[in-house]
Amino acid sequence: MIVESVLFNLHDLDPETAEELKNLHREKVVLPGAELTKRIQRFSTDHGRELGLRLPAGSSDLRDGDVLLREETNLVMVSVLPTDVLIIKPADIGQALFTAHSLGNRHLQAQFLEADGDEGSAVMVVQYDHTVESFLDAHGVTYERKERVMPVPFRHAEHTH
Repeated sequence: MIVESVLFNLHDLDPETAEELKNLHREKVVLPGAELTKRIQRFSTDHGRELGLRLPAGSSDLRDGDVLLREETNLVMVSVLPTDVLIIKPADIGQALFTAHSLGNRHLQAQFLEADGDEGSAVMVVQYDHTVESFLDAHGVTYERKERVMPVPFRHAEHTH
């Protein structure tokens, strides 16, 4: 079977719709973050069902909780594997700007999560890299290394000089 669109995302449902779907069996397509950007791919569900994905050009990246197929008693959904990340928690605005500027010069992809996220305060998140960890240690910037499902996949940063 070939899936050509994402039907909806389980995390975006209103409480009434979520209640209607809660008793459906959830079959999962487990993907690493790097696979979320691919519009055309093949994969197997956790029950061994083979599926193809062919999303139209301009489609949004896949996200954790995206429903690809709804059947009478079953949903086929995307489940994203956690990514090894550094969650950077600068002490003040000066340290935040210094850190963001320094890491920006390395052309690293970063995500900024608001205070209402899992971390309790606004944070900068980058994929784990031992040189970034060394930089943070050398400059006394507080961070935590963690496996986390990211809301948006990291992309390769293209640039020219």
